[in-house]
Amino acid sequence: MAENSGCGGSCGSCSKDCAKRPTHETLHKDSKVKKVIGIVSGKGGVGKSLVTSLLACKTTRDGLKTAIMDADITGPSIPKAFGLNAERAQSGGTAESGFLYSVKSKTGIQMMSMNFLLPNENDPVVWRGPVISGAVKQFWTDVVWEDVDVMFVDCPPGTGDVPLTVFQSMPVDGIIVVASPQQLVRTIVEKAVNMANMMKIPVLGLVENMSYVKCPDCNKEIRIFGDGNIEACSKEFNIPVLARIPIEAETAAKVDSGCVEDLNLPYLDEAAKAVENL
Repeated sequence: MAENSGCGGSCGSCSKDCAKRPTHETLHKDSKVKKVIGIVSGKGGVGKSLVTSLLACKTTRDGLKTAIMDADITGPSIPKAFGLNAERAQSGGTAESGFLYSVKSKTGIQMMSMNFLLPNENDPVVWRGPVISGAVKQFWTDVVWEDVDVMFVDCPPGTGDVPLTVFQSMPVDGIIVVASPQQLVRTIVEKAVNMANMMKIPVLGLVENMSYVKCPDCNKEIRIFGDGNIEACSKEFNIPVLARIPIEAETAAKVDSGCVEDLNLPYLDEAAKAVENL
């Protein structure tokens, strides 16, 4: 419990940077993860899972051993993007000290998602916050992650239980904030940045998804959601814009068909460099 007289001793529900807070959870003895990057946003529907998937594919092509932790327990979408809907995680060890093996994609990306543990991928996860947070912790402590250079954590939207659990339980080296071009982007970014600052985790940059559509005839960029204000946010919070991802039919089709690894898009090159150079 913290020295602050107002502290109730419940570190799991507190966002303060307290000297008495427990240290990060310990990895499984056979695991090794060098770098952890959180992919976050202040709201849902902006494409965190797409950014997570594309970044993992890009860093894998660059020669790194990459992993994805799908921390969106109630709405996992990573397995579908990689065509792993039918896969189930294999277990090992004993009843007293069991563990899980990560599931590998066709290019060797290690991943863990709640869908790998359900009897049926369409089964709903009807759990309360503490149980969901406990599952995320176990993805870190009870899964064998084999010599990972960089792990991307696909966080659910907002600044609630699960992102807080990720920030407190794992040695997160940096976060990337994903937003869309609507005018409320400032609020979205500010919430995520403020949470990262409270937890003393560096924000590597911003990614604007659904930034524009290219006209197939003249190649002109059409901003269907307006110009947005990602540049203003970048200047205000002193955070670089790492990528602007357009709306493209091919990208959507590849992800929907489980072939995200077949995409080799240039949009996230700068974001990947920011991660690799961290």
